[in-house]
Amino acid sequence: MPEPVPEPAPAPTRIRVAAERPYEVVVGRGVLGAVSGLVAGADRVAVLHPAALIDVAVRVVADLERAGHQVVRIDVPDAEAAKTVEVAARCWAVLGHAGFTRNDAVVGVGGGATTDLAGFVAATWLRGVDLVTVPTSLLAMVDAAVGGKTGINTAEGKNLVGVFHEPVGVVCDLDLLATLPPTDLRAGLGEVVKCGFIADPRVLELLEQDPQAALDPASPVLRELVERSVAVKARVVSADLRETTSVGGRVGRELLNYGHTLGHAVERREHFRWRHGDAVSVGMVFAAELARAAGLLDDATADRHRAVLTSLGLPTAYEPDAFDDLLAAMALDKKTRGSTLRFVLLDGVASAQILAGPPEDLLRRAYAASVARPRD
Repeated sequence: MPEPVPEPAPAPTRIRVAAERPYEVVVGRGVLGAVSGLVAGADRVAVLHPAALIDVAVRVVADLERAGHQVVRIDVPDAEAAKTVEVAARCWAVLGHAGFTRNDAVVGVGGGATTDLAGFVAATWLRGVDLVTVPTSLLAMVDAAVGGKTGINTAEGKNLVGVFHEPVGVVCDLDLLATLPPTDLRAGLGEVVKCGFIADPRVLELLEQDPQAALDPASPVLRELVERSVAVKARVVSADLRETTSVGGRVGRELLNYGHTLGHAVERREHFRWRHGDAVSVGMVFAAELARAAGLLDDATADRHRAVLTSLGLPTAYEPDAFDDLLAAMALDKKTRGSTLRFVLLDGVASAQILAGPPEDLLRRAYAASVARPRD
């Protein structure tokens, strides 16, 4: 009896981002080889990666060298430790020593911190060279690697120094998620949940129907969640490349900061030891409680935040006595105008508005509700 013929892998999905220079996000399995085609015009290519991803970086380097490129590999620190001016300066020094010109390119292989750093280095070297991002974590695939925001941290806060610099392409190889620690995969789902609440109710339905499938790197459900989340970000970014939302107008790219005002404050208070997706999860519950307290959001949708996040094992509350520290940290948020705090809030699923300058007592009430035990 003949051996059964395995079904061919689904073709990669290509999601277009209508930037000033449009590009595609390739999502699929076994698509790492797409990188070399995106930098075909470059003589030299720098591949930035953390030490833990040397095996993936070596595969990318080999493909690039077979295509005739001169390649330099730059080992950078893992996670947020990479996003410092000292690390960026070391990368610039390597590019300078290798004689990189405006015709050359930078490839970032890693999680969101690595792709943020790679983008910042590419944006600032000779006022901008081509960038390709190869996100290896779920968080980076659905958030950091798409959209053109680059940045590094300072002692005063996260991503306070940065520039917009769109990549020429993004390659999301889902096979790379197989080796991602489960805690990192789960944290990445925080940004996926965000995409569901701000723009795509189907994401929430998929998560509610089978939370465990969302935590399985090999599942078709996770692939659909990645594709839908990338599509959400692509639509939002294409409509508002430079985050020009104003109070009283439509909510543009600032929509993607849902849950991030408090989330970034938590990260700063924890000296960036918290995973970004975990902090955003807590931030979304706070944002839902703030919207409820402000009379914008119904109880069912506010409670749905905690239910979905809890089903995935994500945190929904921070320390009860931390509000004063978090309030001070929120004052440094990029959305703040002068001394006026700004929050992206929902008035329904896939419907948002900006709340500017809410009174402190309202913020305190919302925070108290966010750290309280869930209601029966």
